Amino acid sequence: MPAQGWYPAPDRPGHVRWWDGRMWTPHYQPMYRPSVMIGRPPLRAGAAIYGWTIWVVAFLPYTSLLLELAWNPTFRYRTVTSGRSQVRIVDATSVFTPFYFAILVSAILAYGLVIWFAYLDTRRLEAQGLVRPFHWAWAFLSPIVYVIGRSVIVHQVARPRGLAPVWALVAAFVLGYGLATIKMVSLFSMMAPSIST
Repeated sequence: MPAQGWYPAPDRPGHVRWWDGRMWTPHYQPMYRPSVMIGRPPLRAGAAIYGWTIWVVAFLPYTSLLLELAWNPTFRYRTVTSGRSQVRIVDATSVFTPFYFAILVSAILAYGLVIWFAYLDTRRLEAQGLVRPFHWAWAFLSPIVYVIGRSVIVHQVARPRGLAPVWALVAAFVLGYGLATIKMVSLFSMMAPSIST
């Protein structure tokens, strides 16, 4: 059987028709538009484009951020003498606690799981009939890159749907990093008076 792609339509001269690898689909294009022939055929109406995997890819990186928001270190200080002056500095053991390392490990695990779920999401989109979905390996760069690229391609073939993961990602980003900024400002304001010499 020929591979999937655009082929001259046997029933419509001057047109190409999409062959899905097993049978002809109802998608035609004029033969004189070669730029369209390399495009993707539209998805069937009602194709499930939002599976649970894309939501995991979009939100899983924020689990370590939630742990950061729950992290409330108790800063201890020690005095260091340098020449004739004494300076108070934060004791590193009061910052680098087991909870701190749990945050780091959760971020690494989330990174690996995001790549795995991006792979599963790509396979699921192919099963729904999407030709050449956004490649899952882009998740190695960032989940943001994968979610945006995937959403753009899905939106092209399933208009007007396809962009919901991007908007959810933007909302989570703004909310998460807004809360993280407030948390960091409060930590620094708590630390600053104690550092004065």
